[in-house]
Amino acid sequence: CGRGPGGCRGGRTDMALRCAAGLAAGRQPRGPGREGTVRWSSAAKASAVKINEKASREKILTLESMNPQVKAVEYAVRGPIVLKAGEIEKELRKGIKKPFTEVIKANIGDAHAMGQRPITFLRQVVALCTYPNLLDSPSFPEDAKKRARRILQGCGGNSLGSYTASQGINCIREDVASYIERRDGGVPADPDNIYLTTGASDGISAILKILISGGGKSRTGVMIPIPQYPLYSAAISELDAIQVNYYLDEENCWALNVNELRRALNEAKAYCNPKVLCIINPGNPTGQVQNRKCIEDVIHFAWEEKLFLLADEVYQDNVYSEGCQFHSFKKILYEMGPEYYNNVELASFHSTSKGYMGECGYRGGYMEVINLHPEIKGQLVKLLSVRLCPPVSGQAAMDIVVNPPVPGEESYAQFIKEKESVLNNLAKKAKLTEDMFNKIPGVHCNPLQGAMYAFPRIFIPSKAIEEAKAHKMAPDMFYCMKLLEETGICVVPGSGFGQREGTYHFRMTILPPVEKLKILLEKVKDFHIKFLEKYA
Repeated sequence: CGRGPGGCRGGRTDMALRCAAGLAAGRQPRGPGREGTVRWSSAAKASAVKINEKASREKILTLESMNPQVKAVEYAVRGPIVLKAGEIEKELRKGIKKPFTEVIKANIGDAHAMGQRPITFLRQVVALCTYPNLLDSPSFPEDAKKRARRILQGCGGNSLGSYTASQGINCIREDVASYIERRDGGVPADPDNIYLTTGASDGISAILKILISGGGKSRTGVMIPIPQYPLYSAAISELDAIQVNYYLDEENCWALNVNELRRALNEAKAYCNPKVLCIINPGNPTGQVQNRKCIEDVIHFAWEEKLFLLADEVYQDNVYSEGCQFHSFKKILYEMGPEYYNNVELASFHSTSKGYMGECGYRGGYMEVINLHPEIKGQLVKLLSVRLCPPVSGQAAMDIVVNPPVPGEESYAQFIKEKESVLNNLAKKAKLTEDMFNKIPGVHCNPLQGAMYAFPRIFIPSKAIEEAKAHKMAPDMFYCMKLLEETGICVVPGSGFGQREGTYHFRMTILPPVEKLKILLEKVKDFHIKFLEKYA
């Protein structure tokens, strides 16, 4: 339409809307009057505001209309306590005085954020893959260049910036299979059963997505340990599956008891169809390392009850206690004989984020899935293809985890020195944390056999429990919030991981440098004693 003196027919409405918006913002409407303003009658103002109200319609997406399964998702590791920690950090930056000078985020296993140095060889290979011109530089060792060239040859256009196959770069899947065979003493691994993933979490979510079906009493039940890593409860909520809790035995160093598995399974059969059993070994948040006999019992139980096994083994390098050893479920399954090995369906997960690497940001991981129905294999690849491919830099990082320098290569000495330094340091911090917690009245901490967290049990007086209820908080959330506000230490309440009723815990990472960890533990001790005195 023309834009002559009168404009088009909608011009007056547009003008009214613009004026109404100006009024809403407290501005006077401009016009051709002597002083550049138009005098509006109150009726005209009311009309303009009415038009503006009509123009601002109700939102399509609200808390009432959103996906209820997403609303039900909770993820304590980055929940309310962490949001509060962020607010406090902003206040500190503004100069607002607190009883502390920094927030120590001990809530998450983010190694590099806590000061751990990257493994040189891993970063060298990823750097070479990212900027291939460096392949001509004498600053990089030949064994790193050799791996980078191999990875780049598996990429479209020899570039890390290209998409890969949905299952991941083929040569990296071959390296993962070789790693598994070495780790498990020669147990065969097929690259076709390997799927590279965006961290282990991506693989776990994908497998759960394909496993969950049915409605009513036939809806899939997923058995998870309590305490658990909140990824599991979050994924189960999002997929509208049924969470089936089995409790680890805190009095026996968080051991897994098959009788408890059987109790949970039999009770769940009344309201769902339990067909998935999740195991976290070494444990998160509990730090236990399962012995061979325990794993054999779990595998037999899964075979007997026809359960699909998920083995979360991302902490397989993080074993500290004497007498403890990591055993993969795949290896034990194979050694139990063909009746088990050819029938039990098992998905195992690993990641670049934990271990000695701590490369959380690369989001590298893999899963190995065995005994999958051939037709389901195709469905799984189809599902993974929807997200195109995992981050290619993460795939490259995963390759170095499974294909590190070996004796005789020029980078081996430095690599093994850095790896052992990280793991020995973590072992010292695990023992330090356990010992210091157990010296605090009203705190008990089981041995930290593995992983990178402490999960101490804390005594909370009844008076504090009542005050927590008045604030509509779980008692351990109340405790952790007070700890944050008074000391700047951010930990995650045990209620975010699950715990037996009437018990209270928190999860704290052992990743801070030793001197900072000592300060942190002393602050927790002082806070806890004052907390008991206040609420006794």
